[in-house]
Amino acid sequence: MTLAITVVYADPAVETMVTLALPDTATVAEAVAASGLIEQLGLDGLAIGFAIFGLRVDPAIALRDGDRVELTRPLHIDAKAARHARAAKRRRDL
Repeated sequence: MTLAITVVYADPAVETMVTLALPDTATVAEAVAASGLIEQLGLDGLAIGFAIFGLRVDPAIALRDGDRVELTRPLHIDAKAARHARAAKRRRDL
């Protein structure tokens, strides 16, 4: 049996998607390797994270048919810190 898997990556400059047919024992890491996106886009493989439908996962997680594996970029600023900065700016602007 094979799995239909989609591997996606997006940033402000590029959006790409690769659809794969993988063995039913495939993992996230195997899907990412089979997609070739890290090499094709020149991404730092050590800095990239992985998610399935928006939920962070370990690269060793087994896939299920129809999964969408997402390559995630590192955060440049923590979301909590960004909210605090916006709130402080609003208080200064009042």
